[in-house]
This record gives sequence, C-alpha cells and structure tokens, in this order.
Amino acid sequence: MTSLPWLDPEQLWFPPADEALDDPDGLLALGGDLSTERLLLAYRNGIFPWYSDDQPILWWSPDPRCVLVPHDIHVSRSLRRTLNQGRFSVTADQAFGRIIRLCATTRAEGTWITEDMIASYSELHRQGYAHSIEVWNRAGELAGGMYGLAIGQCFFGESMFSLETNASKVLMVHLANQLREWDYKMMDCQVESRHLLTMGARSIPRSEFLSILRACVGSEPARHNWTFNWRWSGPEV
Repeated sequence: MTSLPWLDPEQLWFPPADEALDDPDGLLALGGDLSTERLLLAYRNGIFPWYSDDQPILWWSPDPRCVLVPHDIHVSRSLRRTLNQGRFSVTADQAFGRIIRLCATTRAEGTWITEDMIASYSELHRQGYAHSIEVWNRAGELAGGMYGLAIGQCFFGESMFSLETNASKVLMVHLANQLREWDYKMMDCQVESRHLLTMGARSIPRSEFLSILRACVGSEPARHNWTFNWRWSGPEV
C-alpha cells in the first residue's frame, strides 16, 4: 500500500482529497486530532474521519461519493401512506446527546463513534455546526434519529438509526424538504446504501462532488434556526 501522510496535531492541514487511495477506497491520511478546527477544515474539503478505538484517526474521501439533492427526495406509495397516518413527528436539536449516543449503540456491526468523537461533535453542536434530527412516535418516545454538520449550503449526514419501521425514511423526507426550504444544495451521504438509493440519493464521481462542495460551502443559506417547520401534506393514497 502506498504510504500515507501522517498528520501532526500541531499543524492544521490535509492533503488534497483527490490523492486518496483507491484501495482501501478513499483513505487519505492518518493521525492529527479531532479539534473542531480540523473537523471543519476536513468537511469543507470533502474529507471525514472514520476509525475504530484501536486505530489511529483515519481520514477518508471515497470515490464515488453518495449525495442527495434535497429536491430529488423520493417518496414511495407505501411511505406516503405512513406519512399520511401521522405516526411520527420530526424535530431538530432537541436531543443531540441522546441521538449521537444512540447512533453509536444501536449499530449491530459496531461503531466508529468513539468517546473522543462524541466529545468533538458535541462541541460542534454547541458552536452551531452539528445538529440532530429526532423522530418521535405518538407516545413521545424516540423512534429514530440522525446527526450531522451544516456548513454553507451543504448538510453532511454522519450517522442515523431507526428503532421503529419507517422512522428513518420519515426522517429523510422531512430533512430533505426542510433543507430545500432553507436553500441547501446538497446532502452528503458519504457512502451509498440501498436505503439511501431508494430515497433518491445517487453516487457521483469525487471530482464532481468536490466541485459542487466548493460552491456550497462558500455561500450561506437563508438565515434560520434549526427548528423544523416543514409538514407533510401529500396526496391521499
């Protein structure tokens, strides 16, 4: 394997994302730290951390990249029925701490969300960059959730969980439509999954992703706070 640059915690920089390895796909650099300054620099340049407790910090920029343009969200007939039933309500920034920990503990295959990452993203939340989206059932219990970062006109989805059937799909519909109303141009989904593709996401070359990203992170959406006001009013099915 080609040698990778080791990042000095005292120096704030990254190699260009297009220098990432093909195998493993997207691995770009090792080391550094999880300071909020480094994390923001990483996301602005199409890079994100993903590693386990027994590894150094690993930085990635895969090719291709999975993205969702907010107005491309797909709502199937069965999902429209779920939305029409009003089984769930969706909020933002009401339970960030619970959401990030549930993202860490509900994954059957294990998690990369270490205690250090929880601390760093919680600080980004306090600074107004990291946000949580919560899905509640009729009993007022959490049924699903997601956390991610908002920079410029791009939302970087980090992790999502679902405790009830269709909760994550309802979350995606509300999030995409709310981002569209706020004039966000793109949601970064990182790596494709069947679930994301059925919701309207697609994979694009990293070069195209970076080009869109440069335009997105350099301009701000309409001013807003993270209070969801979009409501489903779809057709009967």
